[in-house]
Amino acid sequence: MKRYICIPILSLTFFLIAPTNLYAYKFGLGSCLDQRSAQAIWPSIKNKNIDGFIFLGDNVYGDHPNGKLVKMKKAYAQQRNNFPVWLTSDTEILSIWDDHDYGLNDGGKNYILKKEAEQMFLDFWHVPANDPRRKREGIYFNINKNIDGANIEFIGLDTRYFRSELLGKKSNYKPNVDPNATILGKDQWKWLESTINNSTADVIIILSSIQILATNHQYEKWANFPLERTKLLNLLSIASIEKTIIAISGDRHRSGIYQNKHFTEITASSLNKVASNNKENDPLLIGKMFPEKNFGILNIEPAKKKITISIHNENGRELNSQKIKMVHF
Repeated sequence: MKRYICIPILSLTFFLIAPTNLYAYKFGLGSCLDQRSAQAIWPSIKNKNIDGFIFLGDNVYGDHPNGKLVKMKKAYAQQRNNFPVWLTSDTEILSIWDDHDYGLNDGGKNYILKKEAEQMFLDFWHVPANDPRRKREGIYFNINKNIDGANIEFIGLDTRYFRSELLGKKSNYKPNVDPNATILGKDQWKWLESTINNSTADVIIILSSIQILATNHQYEKWANFPLERTKLLNLLSIASIEKTIIAISGDRHRSGIYQNKHFTEITASSLNKVASNNKENDPLLIGKMFPEKNFGILNIEPAKKKITISIHNENGRELNSQKIKMVHF
């Protein structure tokens, strides 16, 4: 946590008036981190003086076509040794999963070892024994942080454990308009609606491993389940009347910033696995996408009534950014 101190001095007395403390809180953002490849990006992230880091899924690559978790166990063990000491000792970490740390590529609710995979995930991220995630199915969660008087609520979604089957072929998925098809499942939906409707937060930050706003590409996204996406967008649009809403996603091996009428979404991907260099457009995309190694920054500054989201390349250079007013604080 960064502290900025203003110390006025009364003339001749040198009496120090109680300082006025202004706080900002900065999260690094990222996804798609292969334990078998070099991770040269961490020094650039450290140089941004982050207070926390949000892992948005594919935090290890331990999936296997047969779904067995032998590779996952090895992947976690290797990844633990890859993380820099400053990250694991001095930095707050929030995490959700995607398919490659779930256990089955593009896997959903029918993955037979999902309970075992969840246990491995919770153990790796040192989720406490009394955490609700230890007592229910799915790795979804919410936490509240008070940052300089602003109540910031983080809501992490599980887009794997309950998700219905995808339609179409891999990398060319089609919309599933079955009214019974789901991404979050009944229990998680009930929890999410209750959490948002009863939230007293000034800002709600949604963590989703797959993109919410993007519609044009043929890979995994909320738009593969149009009814679920509409339901989520409606929920967030109502919440945005009294709260600032931000969404953060990963998965794509390319980064970008999106905006609709009600909220902004930043996709931060990938930390060490680059995408193909094809161009990609979307009606809600601000600027362009960046198919290179990258990370995101979420900088919360209540004293300035703003939040800044930004995308940075492997060397730390800013590629794109967007300022969001905290209009309800």
